[in-house]
Amino acid sequence: MCPPEHFTVEYTINPWMDTTVPVDPALALKQWHLLRDTLTDLGHAVHVLDAHPGLPDMVYAANGAFSVDGRVYGARFKFPQRAAEAAAHQLFYAGGPWTFAGPEHVNEGEGDFAYLPGAYGGLILAGHGFRTDPAAHAEAQEVLGRPVVSLKLVDPAFYHLDTALAALDDRHITYYPDAFSAASQRVLRQLFPDAVIADRADAESFGLNLVSDGHHVILNTEATAMADKVRAHGYTPVLVELTELKRGGGSVKCAVAELRP
Repeated sequence: MCPPEHFTVEYTINPWMDTTVPVDPALALKQWHLLRDTLTDLGHAVHVLDAHPGLPDMVYAANGAFSVDGRVYGARFKFPQRAAEAAAHQLFYAGGPWTFAGPEHVNEGEGDFAYLPGAYGGLILAGHGFRTDPAAHAEAQEVLGRPVVSLKLVDPAFYHLDTALAALDDRHITYYPDAFSAASQRVLRQLFPDAVIADRADAESFGLNLVSDGHHVILNTEATAMADKVRAHGYTPVLVELTELKRGGGSVKCAVAELRP
């Protein structure tokens, strides 16, 4: 995770960003600490990446890379406003037990990649359409050695895969069908016939931008209907207020890069 010490909305690179509505920096930092404390209280170790001045979106730490079984596929951001974040994430991984591979193609890390180690021997779901070049999917497959299923996003409101789909455990997902092309919807139905299906209200509340450890599902406090859905499927929802981070187009998942050593 990366604290929102320099978080503002000073440019617009997704439909959720509004430069006319000021961010409350103190509240953003308070909410971020609450999310971090929630994770640690659930028994998870949290590593903190230092925030850099001039990079207000670094709080969305999930976008900086994607790790699977000790290998890390680095990010290459689409927009120049975020480009320098990639180097900060690479430096973090260089100091750990990971093998890092720099990308040739534009991709935004876990924003557009999800890993399900228990599905079909270990499967990566990958989004494209707004932020990630489809060629990055093949590149990630070569780097990470896991099959990658490409899914086309079609609604600008759900510009990253992690706004439209989430892994609930090692083999089960939840997703909002209309965020995907008709062909991608057919692929998801075939691969995950028992998925938890979200509706547009769930997605617009960033209810799919969640983090799950297979038991506890951490969601933002606006996603009450989504919390009811995951509870009905045997998971325990944990709600955290992240209203300020939503101003930049992100929520729980955007703020958490999952490490898989």
